[in-house]
Amino acid sequence: MTKKFLLAGFCLLVIVGVLGGIKVMQIKALIASGKSFSPPPESVTTAVAEAALWQPRLKAVGSVAAVQGVLASAELAGTVTEIAFRSGTEVETGDILIRLDTSIEEAQLAAVEAELELAELSLKRARELRQTRSNSQADLDAALAKQKGAEAQVRNTLAAIEKKTVRAPFSGRLGIRQVDLGQFLGSGEPIVSVQSFEPIYVDFWMPQQNLAKLSVGQTVQVTADTAPDILQEGQLTTISPEVDATTRNVRCRATFSNSEAILRPGMFVEATIILPEEEEVLSIPATSVIFAPYGNSVFVIREKEDSESGEIASIANQQFVRLGERRGDFVSVISGLDPGDTVVTSGAFKLRNGVKVVIFNDLAPEADLAPTPADS
Repeated sequence: MTKKFLLAGFCLLVIVGVLGGIKVMQIKALIASGKSFSPPPESVTTAVAEAALWQPRLKAVGSVAAVQGVLASAELAGTVTEIAFRSGTEVETGDILIRLDTSIEEAQLAAVEAELELAELSLKRARELRQTRSNSQADLDAALAKQKGAEAQVRNTLAAIEKKTVRAPFSGRLGIRQVDLGQFLGSGEPIVSVQSFEPIYVDFWMPQQNLAKLSVGQTVQVTADTAPDILQEGQLTTISPEVDATTRNVRCRATFSNSEAILRPGMFVEATIILPEEEEVLSIPATSVIFAPYGNSVFVIREKEDSESGEIASIANQQFVRLGERRGDFVSVISGLDPGDTVVTSGAFKLRNGVKVVIFNDLAPEADLAPTPADS
């Protein structure tokens, strides 16, 4: 029995050893094949970094302001007896907006006119008596002063009556009515907004380092999100003489024609100043840039001979770049690339440094400085 157990144990050890040897050989074969494995090259599209002449631009965020815009109000208090306008309509200079109750002033006018009439009669008699020296010069002077005072009272009352008729100070468009018929309107209380749309201002701020590039008369373009396809073009008309001490920015104002009232006071717009001289830049499609917090980069294609096969292969190497202005589908490169470098425009997300690639540009999208996407 002892011999049988020993023989069975020996046979079991032999079987385990054989299986272990086979597994070791398999693992070594897998390691050897892994070392010799070369992943297939990735398919990418490419573009060439090219030098181009771009018109320099300075961009800013602006706010639209009316050339003339007020919140109409009454100088004197009174009860509203007539509203002569409708909200949102156009008005001309001098058009009546509202009338206030003038019954008290009209009664006062009758009284002061009677006093003026009496003062004029007294002055006439005083002058006649003075010609015959029946009164003194002092009496004539007193009568003249009383007549002038009565005239002033009449003018004062007429002015009060006139001020209770509120008129449009200039031509423009009215806002929403803020008074009602029969309402007691206090002095200075708002009646309606009056805004002039043609022409119109756009105010924006530029950093002080761009101050030397600015001059009155430069072309300014603005776009608003209410009409993103419409580009309004005007001129830079004012550059503030002082720089804000807090932000180190200078305030600028451009004037635009606004006959169609596309721009409205208070509207947010994007302003672009077109500088006169063109400058040479190195441009690449914006899709080729990999944006990252630690730095932007592109994959540059280099031709390299394969050490094993001797064939020429395309190798992608990651290159960090410093970017400038973006325009349309392109972005300018300040440093990191040279003219003629080939960069990957699509498929860069699946690349790593030193990987082989296959260039396939048949279906590559075309980049444009002024893209016009088709409506979906």
